[in-house]
Amino acid sequence: MAEPAITALVHTPQGLAGQLRRDNEYQFDFAPSATPECAPALGMTLNLRANRQHELHPIFQMNMPEGFVLEQMRSRLSMTAGVDPLRLLTVAGSHDPIGRLCFTQDGHGAMPDRPEGVRLADLLSKGGSTAQFARLLDHYLLSTCISGVQPKVLVPEQSTQSLIVKSGLDAFPGLAINEFVCMSIVRSAGVPVPEFHLSGDGELFVMRRFDRPADGRILGFEDMLALAGRSTEQKYTGSYELVLRLLKLYCSPEHLPAARQQLFDMVVLSCLLDNGDAHMKNFGVLYDGIAGAVRMAPAYDIVCTRVYIPEDNLALDLAGNRSFFAARVGLIDFAARCDIPRTQAIARICELAQLALDSVESLAGQVQRLPGLREVIEKEARLHLQTFTRSNHA
Repeated sequence: MAEPAITALVHTPQGLAGQLRRDNEYQFDFAPSATPECAPALGMTLNLRANRQHELHPIFQMNMPEGFVLEQMRSRLSMTAGVDPLRLLTVAGSHDPIGRLCFTQDGHGAMPDRPEGVRLADLLSKGGSTAQFARLLDHYLLSTCISGVQPKVLVPEQSTQSLIVKSGLDAFPGLAINEFVCMSIVRSAGVPVPEFHLSGDGELFVMRRFDRPADGRILGFEDMLALAGRSTEQKYTGSYELVLRLLKLYCSPEHLPAARQQLFDMVVLSCLLDNGDAHMKNFGVLYDGIAGAVRMAPAYDIVCTRVYIPEDNLALDLAGNRSFFAARVGLIDFAARCDIPRTQAIARICELAQLALDSVESLAGQVQRLPGLREVIEKEARLHLQTFTRSNHA
């Protein structure tokens, strides 16, 4: 017997996009009143009046909670709304999910009013962050529509902005310090990043959402997996060349040169920082509206994974290889694909390697709180310096 149909209304800031329903498959139908600006994604134009798939459409999968958050929601909702994807979207995605989409049932949101906000200073104060994270999770879990496997929660600030609060808990000790150090290095390299902070006790990493600027706009955001039309299970399938191709396809011409340089720098930094989690969902684009300019999103979710997984490799292929060792050759090939001359690329890699070494020294107060982090980053940075300094004189 077929399961009863479940429906969700998909809203954008420009108006109702349409209806998403599931019977034996998932189908999205544009609303009769929908205009081109109401399209839910850059690749879902109004002329696609009906879109039927066996799996949930990638743009809607992007808004699905994952990992720790998903397990917590399953526990909370098992006796009420169940764990059906569309029900999860209409609960967690009815208030302020990542990007510009909002999901409701019958036009009524599960949380129609903005929850009470918190003060950033309170989150960052010393002591008790683990207990504080548990309280935040208890209060804001069902309005947290965000992907990623690590413990995190979306928290409204006492303003128009919102925060993403992360904790490693017992599964990833020191993860907040790890991300703070790595993101600080990325920021020092001149790569765009959101505003971020570390709590006084080093247990919480707090980042302001870059899709909700202070002027109150609601920006569109799509990760590379959604742009590629792939399911969440495929986030480790692909290459950095594919990310580059998607940027060339979707970025506005005036923003493409900056996007190519940013992508190259982010891949180099992932190699330098031994970040094995730079997968398809950890790159994205931002835009004001479907017909507006599209640019690369700031860097986010950058950590040194080798602290936890010594044998880790790159998340995606680089010149046909995922080995951090082989990346030292693949980076030059990738630079050419990014239209960066070889000499300029080698100079930039050396510059970033030296910057990583200098940053680890300047961040000594945080680095020493996570055993092994300094050694991993310094070793990789020195290897890159040795390799590319020789290449520059060859």
